[in-house]
Amino acid sequence: MPIYPNLPLSGVKVIEFCSVAAGPFCGMLLADMGAEVIKVEPPAGDTLRQWPPINEGFSENFASLNRNKHSFVLDLKNEADQQLARKLVLSADVLVENNRPGVMDRLNLGAESFKKEHPDLVYCSISAFGQDGPRANEGGFDVTIQAASGVMSVTGEADGGPVKCGVPISDFASGLYAAFSISSALMKVKNGQGGSRIDISMLGCTLGIAALQTSEFFGTGINPIKLGAAHPRNAPYEAFKSRDGYFVIAAGNQKLWKSVCDVTELPELFNDPRFATTLDRAKNQKILKALLEAKFVTQDTDYWIQVFKEAAVPHSRINDYETALSDPQVQHMGWVQEITLPNGAQTKTFISPIRIDNNNLPVRLPPPEKGADNHRFVSGLLKEEA
Repeated sequence: MPIYPNLPLSGVKVIEFCSVAAGPFCGMLLADMGAEVIKVEPPAGDTLRQWPPINEGFSENFASLNRNKHSFVLDLKNEADQQLARKLVLSADVLVENNRPGVMDRLNLGAESFKKEHPDLVYCSISAFGQDGPRANEGGFDVTIQAASGVMSVTGEADGGPVKCGVPISDFASGLYAAFSISSALMKVKNGQGGSRIDISMLGCTLGIAALQTSEFFGTGINPIKLGAAHPRNAPYEAFKSRDGYFVIAAGNQKLWKSVCDVTELPELFNDPRFATTLDRAKNQKILKALLEAKFVTQDTDYWIQVFKEAAVPHSRINDYETALSDPQVQHMGWVQEITLPNGAQTKTFISPIRIDNNNLPVRLPPPEKGADNHRFVSGLLKEEA
């Protein structure tokens, strides 16, 4: 692997026992920051390797979450392979896993089993509900956690059925929390305070990012509700219909609200007591939306995008991913890059959006072929044993 000594986690070794999304995303975030990440896969490989789109036999979904990693295939039901896995962990700084609670203990790889031999190990477990408690043994996927955490109760149109967020936020929020926690725990090790046992619950992480919704409930005793594209405390702050489509504006303060009234040539709205303050506008946003849309439908989206841009009112088209990925800002930042898959096929990927010292984090390795690094790691571990 190319060495980038200036990356924050350069020199850190991570062993990943993860599949699908939350755990692999955590491992990739650490790898992007310079860590050496060894992905331990079962003989059948990470389940995500089978997910389409398949590019000449290689999953692009898998590729999107596993760059900058090595792949080491071990059959952890086999005692000899369990011992190889233990040796690998004992040589590392971090273990991250996303199995159900108890699975790693049964495989002789539980956190307690490493405490004496490796007191500085940062051991991170990602699971649906956490490592203990009445629901700890239940499994979960992104959609079930979105349902359990309340996300689906505030997603979609007010009169519509249950809708999940289109992006798997429970998976990826959990991966982000895990990577942040691991990085923090490594500082604890550096300060001579020993390793940590980190418990990442997808339910907890999804509730954690819902701070505005949970605080609304705590403050009022009333459940937040679905509002479509609208906002419970700001208006105009949603999608509006134009003559040929839709667009979004977000006028979250009085100055921006005045600009909206100026742009739409509706000064009477600014002096209307129903819309005097942000809270007034939010309370009466259905009426306000009808009044604004009566104006917006007289012009195409292009017109409104231009005039709101000139007025410095935050705005956007409703982009699909093709449009979003070709946005001039995305191109300027260099976030979309060509990569070569292990089978030689060419594709593109969205790299880490983080910049450090004005530089993007490098793609040091393409996503690995299953077991691509077995020979090197097995030879190294057996050599250490000898």
